[in-house]
Amino acid sequence: MTEEFDLSQFEQSMIIRQMSFSDIESILEIQRLCFPGMDPWKVAHLRSHLTIFPEGQLVAELDGKVIGSCSSLIINFDEYDDRHSWSDVTDAGYITNHNPEGYNLYGIEVMVHPEYRRMKVGQRLYEGRKDIARQFNLKSIIIGGRIPNYHKFADEMSPREYVTSVSRHKIYDPVLTFQLMNGFTLMRINPNYLPDDRASAKYATLMEWNNVDYIPLSKRHFKTSYPVRICAVQYMMRKINSFEEFANQCEYFVDVASDAQSDFVVFPEIFTTQLMSFLNEPSPSQAVRRLTEYTPQYMELFSDLSIRYNINIIAGSHFVEEENEEIYNIAYLFHRDGAIDKQYKIHITPNERKWWGISAGDSVQVFDTDCGKIAIQICYDIEFPELARIATDMGANIIFSPFCTEDRQGYLRVRYCAQARAIENQIYTVISGTVGNLPQTENMDIQYAQSAIFAPSDFEFARDGIVGETEPNVEMVLIGDVDLEILRRQRQDGTVKQLKDRRHDIYSVNYKK
Repeated sequence: MTEEFDLSQFEQSMIIRQMSFSDIESILEIQRLCFPGMDPWKVAHLRSHLTIFPEGQLVAELDGKVIGSCSSLIINFDEYDDRHSWSDVTDAGYITNHNPEGYNLYGIEVMVHPEYRRMKVGQRLYEGRKDIARQFNLKSIIIGGRIPNYHKFADEMSPREYVTSVSRHKIYDPVLTFQLMNGFTLMRINPNYLPDDRASAKYATLMEWNNVDYIPLSKRHFKTSYPVRICAVQYMMRKINSFEEFANQCEYFVDVASDAQSDFVVFPEIFTTQLMSFLNEPSPSQAVRRLTEYTPQYMELFSDLSIRYNINIIAGSHFVEEENEEIYNIAYLFHRDGAIDKQYKIHITPNERKWWGISAGDSVQVFDTDCGKIAIQICYDIEFPELARIATDMGANIIFSPFCTEDRQGYLRVRYCAQARAIENQIYTVISGTVGNLPQTENMDIQYAQSAIFAPSDFEFARDGIVGETEPNVEMVLIGDVDLEILRRQRQDGTVKQLKDRRHDIYSVNYKK
């Protein structure tokens, strides 16, 4: 009988197993080979992964050598913006935001040693991830995938066109093609996903694999959200010596708002009258005309700031001379995409008319922004409920009211009316005022303010209907979040429904424009 042929000398052992601390150096070496030019993991990252969610970290091993790995965490994807970055969803790579009660496995890294590619190592790692999703009864796996061949086509194709061509097998992309072949479907394309991924021009495809074995075990459900962050500037009026000083103060507050990732920053009414402190013009009527000469500089300043700091700016209000030498009190909205809108003050106070000869505007504007529709009603205008009702009927969800009042009585008129408008119209209102004094400037002697953000009064909103408020008469900013989705829900199903319950059969507000 012929001796049995020894097969053991030809056998190899490839396994997918849970990562261990002893694998870290091997994984770091593979990453340096796979992603040259990109910031690699640190030892602290991988240690954090293994401490927080060891079951989600896998390696591929061939004959005792680590040749590939993948990392993941569990999240509730509904809690993240679809345009999230890799850093957002991984807490800068440390996965401290891992949520064991979540519904989605989020894959944050897959890599295979270059010498062992075309051995289905990546496919095995993906199958290992699918097993994790089944083990933890997760709804899906979500990944932000690189498109590393995009740089070869970036001059002739948009990211969407490139992804479409790859999906139709007209172009091969080593990552996207692989993911499509492994049952993942495209959700969207995210810009600025990995800032150091030059090959993908920072873009990533958001992909999802659905677990058909998922069994809902909880009655928990998640409500959508539409958050908008607002920064209200309570601006100190003090003597300055040049427009440059004014510009520096404004840029400081815009920078603060931008650092806080605000969507809007709002300055107070006629805060540009601070420029009068160096004009040395004793006559109020002449001082205001000299102030209008700074309109081009004012426009250039805030247009530049809105784009440079990527924020929508309600630049308070400013006196502007228009046709027939009429002077108007105008609030400008500088959009972060470069567009500019304006709202004239419609109701002029006796003081403005007496000292400065200000003329009245005659139209209510509602502006489309990247955070929904908004309106601006300057100081006295918020005290006329018809204007807020008209703006709400035109679609406004937020009314910004820059104001300038000299005493507590005047301030409270603005505040109480802004709070009433929020309740009457089921909207958010924002008031932003001036503090301090300009002793040498006629008719701008003293200021009183307490800036605030108001909400309707119902259970889902802030207690007392106050999202936030500043300290009275102190230069500071107020930063607060409002949620337009809660607004929508409450208009439909709130404790009271002021908009739906109006008696159109017996009264109406008729906007003559």
